[in-house]
Amino acid sequence: QVQLVESGGGLVQAEASLRLSCAASGFTVNAVYMGWFRQPPGKEREFVVAIDRTGYTYYADSVKGRFTISRDNAKNTVYLQMNSLKPEDTAIYYCAASTSYAITYSPNRYSYWGRGTQVTVSS
Repeated sequence: QVQLVESGGGLVQAEASLRLSCAASGFTVNAVYMGWFRQPPGKEREFVVAIDRTGYTYYADSVKGRFTISRDNAKNTVYLQMNSLKPEDTAIYYCAASTSYAITYSPNRYSYWGRGTQVTVSS
């Protein structure tokens, strides 16, 4: 059974850091595209970052230079290191997996999702 479980969210002040974790089961994270999406209050879900099978990464312009995705194959876990957080980063963050053969930024192409973890950044 495929399962994704996020953790690590919380309430922080601007410029702080957080690390989110996404523990996967039922498949191996290095065999698919793994992505992080977020949904700000009152807005649609948006792409944040993804990592492909080779380890190549793709970032949304809004988080480049501040966020880093990584993967621990032994733990079958994907991480999102978020630095220099801004109030506009406030959102529910979701981990997702896609079996697509090419990078996709659309949430519709990701088949498996976690339940999300709340990140709130105060000014």
